[in-house]
Amino acid sequence: MAGEIIDTPARERPLLLLVEDDAGVRRSLQLLFRARGFDVRAYAMGNALLADPLARDACCFVADYRLEEIDGIEVLSRLRDSGWSGPAVLITAFPSADLSARALAHGFSQVLEKPFREHALGDAVARLTGA
Repeated sequence: MAGEIIDTPARERPLLLLVEDDAGVRRSLQLLFRARGFDVRAYAMGNALLADPLARDACCFVADYRLEEIDGIEVLSRLRDSGWSGPAVLITAFPSADLSARALAHGFSQVLEKPFREHALGDAVARLTGA
């Protein structure tokens, strides 16, 4: 039917991992990525993400730097150790040249400073995943 909106079922969408300890930011980013066509698995803590067996199926990983248990860089390091090789974006409210260098050295494709315009993160993920 002309003009009909067809929503792709979540299982057919590329899986994106998100770890962000601020519930409001996490929910906002979930909505952003879902609107861009991703299935989003969101976590408040890095260890919860690492315990999820579906995490290895993700096409991209977005992480806050400062988290309660382990930081976003350590989460990516552990994902890499488990064989995951997708692109990753680090978001942080505590930017520094040292942090950016560490993040890039550990496999992040990009570091974005909070607050950021939502389209900047969405565009970065789309570019990295080809979505």
